[in-house]
Amino acid sequence: MKVGYVILSAIWVLASCTEKAPTCEPAESAGVDISLDSLSKALNWPEELRITNFAGPDITPSPACLAVAATGEVFVGVDMIGSLGKDPGKGRIVKLIDCNNDGILDKQTTFATLDNPRGLFPLGDRLFVLYTTFSETTGQASGMDLAVFNDEDRDGVADGPSEVLIHNISTSKFLRSRGTDHATNGIRMGIDGWIYIAVGDFGFHNAVDRSGKEMTMLGGGVVRVRPDGTEMEVYTHGLRNIYDVAIDPYMNIYTRGNTNDGGGWNVRFTHHIQSGEYGYPVLFKHFTEEILPALVDVGGGSGTGALFMDDPTWPTQYNRVPMMADWGRSHLYIHRITPDGASFQQDQEDFIKFPQITDLDVDASGRMYMAAWDGAGYRGDSTKGFVVRVVPKSWEYTPFPDLKKLSIDGLTDYIKSGSAVARLHAQQELITRPWEQASKALWEIAADEALPLHTRVAGIFGYAQIATQNDITNFLSLVSDNAVREFVLRALADRKGRFKNVPLEPFIEGLTATSERVQVAAAAGLGRLNHPEAAEALLKVKIGEPLEAPAKGTEGPHATPKATVIPAHVAVRSLVNLHAVDACVRAIQGENAELALWALRYMHDPRAVTGLITAYESTNDKKLKTQIITTLSRLYQKEAPYDGSWWWSTRPDTHGPYYKTITWEASEEIKDFLMKVWTGATAAEKQFFADLNGKFRMGISAFGGEEKVEIAATEEPKVNFEKIKNKQGQVGKSPIEDIILAVNEIKGDAVLGEKLFTRQGCQACHQLKASETMKGPFMGQIGSIMSRDQIAESILKPNASISQGFASVNITTKDNKVYSGFVSEESADKVVIRNIAGQVFTIKAEDISERKELETSMMPAGLVNSLSYHEFASLLTFLSEQK
Repeated sequence: MKVGYVILSAIWVLASCTEKAPTCEPAESAGVDISLDSLSKALNWPEELRITNFAGPDITPSPACLAVAATGEVFVGVDMIGSLGKDPGKGRIVKLIDCNNDGILDKQTTFATLDNPRGLFPLGDRLFVLYTTFSETTGQASGMDLAVFNDEDRDGVADGPSEVLIHNISTSKFLRSRGTDHATNGIRMGIDGWIYIAVGDFGFHNAVDRSGKEMTMLGGGVVRVRPDGTEMEVYTHGLRNIYDVAIDPYMNIYTRGNTNDGGGWNVRFTHHIQSGEYGYPVLFKHFTEEILPALVDVGGGSGTGALFMDDPTWPTQYNRVPMMADWGRSHLYIHRITPDGASFQQDQEDFIKFPQITDLDVDASGRMYMAAWDGAGYRGDSTKGFVVRVVPKSWEYTPFPDLKKLSIDGLTDYIKSGSAVARLHAQQELITRPWEQASKALWEIAADEALPLHTRVAGIFGYAQIATQNDITNFLSLVSDNAVREFVLRALADRKGRFKNVPLEPFIEGLTATSERVQVAAAAGLGRLNHPEAAEALLKVKIGEPLEAPAKGTEGPHATPKATVIPAHVAVRSLVNLHAVDACVRAIQGENAELALWALRYMHDPRAVTGLITAYESTNDKKLKTQIITTLSRLYQKEAPYDGSWWWSTRPDTHGPYYKTITWEASEEIKDFLMKVWTGATAAEKQFFADLNGKFRMGISAFGGEEKVEIAATEEPKVNFEKIKNKQGQVGKSPIEDIILAVNEIKGDAVLGEKLFTRQGCQACHQLKASETMKGPFMGQIGSIMSRDQIAESILKPNASISQGFASVNITTKDNKVYSGFVSEESADKVVIRNIAGQVFTIKAEDISERKELETSMMPAGLVNSLSYHEFASLLTFLSEQK
């Protein structure tokens, strides 16, 4: 990737401009082509696109997030704390403007100063920001806030302090001890007017929205909130370290989760179903039947920014698709999605290779911008990072207007646009206008069957945002329109308590609709309308073919998705939301027993326990008795309330079904009953109890089987690196983030490091003195050009940042001999290749029939796996001193 950086560094000087320039004047290009043609060839960028430099590290170092206003202003979150740093005062948001829309940055301002910006969303004169807060007294992280900044005078600088919408939406204890690498991240607004937030697996404890509502979430998922900071709620749960959300025009939400850094939890592309439980870490391996799985597990990587591209100026092959960034793979991917019931099937496709991409966004004119971390390490770097603009080569700029100056009709025209960005921003402006005019315009869009579906959906959700109780009749008139039935049901139940007396009949009828998407919308809606009488209908939802559990002892993929499981899964979540204990107990001995028992697993209520025991004693059905015993065993314990004092780390216990357990008021009643049944059981039946004891970790010693395992999670999981620093093989057993943290605390011994440089075979491909024979990348000045963290990353993940000249190459000669290695010397008449064994081959240029550059490093991963932390720290100390 160094080749890209070198090319860009010469160009960035041309695009620099004065901080807070009073006017916006186009920058001079001095006749230099600012396109990145050389980099395009090196990275094999799509020929249909034109990618140009926009800002370099002098302006956007360590860009953690990026967002683009509908009118084209680019906001970049500069984060020189990085994911593992902990010192405040290193972050800001910069606003970048291209005055004449030629792809050259003309003006920049520092919009706001804050730390660890992780999510941005511009809307009119407002900028929503997710960032880390620090205590003024201790200088330590105190939490993360979602806030909104205003710039009403439009001078590119926020007007005073922000207005906090959600306070403490990450767990402060681990922000202080570890950094933001598993914290709360990207934000994006959907066409329904909610702001969706990607919450990493730190979760949060006692987050507070503007209405005073408190909420705690153990682990990761998607949370949403209204733009005024009220109605905060969990949308989906059981995700790992997601960094951003992509949202399509029909409110399908997609994420590309981050890697587990060593536990086998790979990158997973997920379609989010409202109320869905995705299972990480306690259900996704051994309780697969209870979760919604990801659409695909794609192996290692680190998912970052996400965008659903929906813009008419883009070529068909790159339009209407989720675009998902992967920092670890330095790639922007497209996932080709095709409908499958209430969800999708997908095919991942390489799109744009980009050095450690962090984020991307598009404006209403079709200009996409991408941010590159570009080797800035785990603690940020003031010399690394850049932003590019991406447009189709056939693209022509079409200005997007100041929406505040448009009439109602003008806004309506933009809601009918082919651009998702234009539709959203026009809709959001329209709902601020006088109610009579705005509601009339939005309703006409929603009801017009001649309009495209995406336009009608924008109208339906826009209307729902300003509708009153009297407008329910209008919504109901559209229920019979199958094209929009799903969205009408979603809109009616979208905001809990907003509409009173919404009739249940359209939702109950929707449960048996031919469309699985309508079924799911109906099931989710019934769980939100707070009518317990809906339980009887929910219990009739059919359970689809179960998911296949992963093979025991394997690390993934953990489940193969099946769309047939979704309606029943959502019905169960709604039964739990309604706390429909009595209805589920009544159904235990009926035709809907299986779904009722599934829902009862999560209902820690004495009535559920009494009902299950009564049903067991009144039936002779052996299968049902077995199911009841299983359900009671599951209910014996429950998850301890999360208090923010512990976290499951990067290698959690995945046994399940709970992580940190406690007994509850009915536990003794359950135990007494189970013991009674066990006492009279046969030997074979007692084995069943032993199996349950192990599966659910009940800890009832009489049953045998696996004993209850106590998860030591009550204290902050701070590792004593000094105690384990000499443990051989520790590097190979640890996630890269933990290694970085360890070697930051362990100085190491440079003399030992020099010996290790030889012992580990580093000298076979690297030289330390200029006088030595040229091999691979020169190490004699590595300490001057790379930080300690960056050297560590290059060794631990050699494919993440390949040094120039050290990428693999395959050369085939005319006599069909194949040579693989890296090019250590090249001239007009010969190429010299060195392979991983250190063998050198000189090949005449005239003898080469084919040459193929590969995207992998010749340096293999795992070279230092056998080392202790202290040994690896010593190697890094030695290399850092080579200046």
